[in-house]
Amino acid sequence: MNNDVLYEDEIPGGAHWSMLMRKGTSLRLIDKLGGANCGMLFYNPSNYLERYNAPDTLKCQHTFKLTKGNCLYSDMGRIFCSIVEDSVGWHDSIGANSTKKSVADKWGEHSYQDFHNDWYLNGYDSFLVELAKYGMNARDMAANLNLFSKIAIDDNGDMAFVADNSKASDYIELRFEMDTLVVFHTCPHPMNPAAEYPKRPVIYQIRKAAAVSDDDLCINSHAENQRGFKNTELYNIGCGCHD
Repeated sequence: MNNDVLYEDEIPGGAHWSMLMRKGTSLRLIDKLGGANCGMLFYNPSNYLERYNAPDTLKCQHTFKLTKGNCLYSDMGRIFCSIVEDSVGWHDSIGANSTKKSVADKWGEHSYQDFHNDWYLNGYDSFLVELAKYGMNARDMAANLNLFSKIAIDDNGDMAFVADNSKASDYIELRFEMDTLVVFHTCPHPMNPAAEYPKRPVIYQIRKAAAVSDDDLCINSHAENQRGFKNTELYNIGCGCHD
């Protein structure tokens, strides 16, 4: 194992998990077989009211997709994490989340009572299970990311799911700029048209992050990111707003 890897595990397809990532560590997510989807949410573990903000993340960086050099913002103008490595090149920021109904309509209803470990989970309920571990519920759910997935827009503004956007062993690495509660699932993207419920596992590695340099791509890719890093720095030394 790489000396920078502190811990490694695999999340099966159609499952969910959560963890506390510390400032100065990074989370590398690896698409084991190709075609994975990883729905993600982020929260401040000291104040769950501070959470990932998709609109601010996109408008601050003038982007529709997320890739290396982008930062993921909280609704307090701080940066939870930065994308420091990415072999995929496009991660969905607006495709939303699957639900029990959308999964049943597309692939049939596979309950745990009838199918046991072969049951079909959905993204919405998977998030709820993880959020409940921290005393949160549906009111605390924000718009999520869908890592490894891509949504294309045609000239008429219609959205379409892009198959095979992520290949086997593709990865994305998130460097955490502040302590962050990470909630994620490996349920299918809600727009995935696959004939069968796709179960694509994701490997995750917790790593020691390299020191942030003055010429860091994520800091300098957009002027707003420089302000976001400054806000985060102030918070980390106890000078930022906590409420």
